[in-house]
Amino acid sequence: MKAIVIIAAGGVGRRFGAAVPKQFCKLQGREVLLHAIDRFRRALPQATIAVVIDPSWRRLLPAGVIAADPGQTRWQSVANALKATAGTDADAILVHDGARPLVTPEVINGVVGALAEHQGAIPVVAVTDSLRRIDGSPADRSQFRAVQTPQAFRADLLRRAYELPYSESFTDDASVMTAAGFTDIAQTPGDPCNIKITNPLDLQIAEVILRNNS
Repeated sequence: MKAIVIIAAGGVGRRFGAAVPKQFCKLQGREVLLHAIDRFRRALPQATIAVVIDPSWRRLLPAGVIAADPGQTRWQSVANALKATAGTDADAILVHDGARPLVTPEVINGVVGALAEHQGAIPVVAVTDSLRRIDGSPADRSQFRAVQTPQAFRADLLRRAYELPYSESFTDDASVMTAAGFTDIAQTPGDPCNIKITNPLDLQIAEVILRNNS
């Protein structure tokens, strides 16, 4: 299956509190984003990789990686990457967070493999915390899953979905697909170690995971 991997790394990360955006912080001496790129290159060596990234950081990108301009929203950023890869033949398009450096081959191959029978696939993990609704009533956590990336979709359908005008309801790429009527989206096994770097403590956790898995 021919694949395009879009890695969204255009955020400025003001809430992270570091001198640089979180995707460019160092993890075992290398930028978080580069760990993510390496994971996809190993799992899908023939894939085309496009990274949404500010021009001031493009010097970091390995040879052969396509750069796309970030937008004002994640939706616009992904739309820009789709335009940047418009001439690339692909059966599948995967979209991944640049701040998820520890994605495994099993998670990547899981979403790609699901496309043989489904329009899209998203990796999910069980919710382990107790949940409460805003009104204070308890919620049954067994009825919920936390969604990770990469999310994978049939290339032709994702491109058609992104022809829709932007909506604030587009929280991820699966929501764009659903709005376009492409609702056959499988849930595949995620990985608790496939964490998203959100705060400085997450970098320390990622360091421990890498040490234990090396």
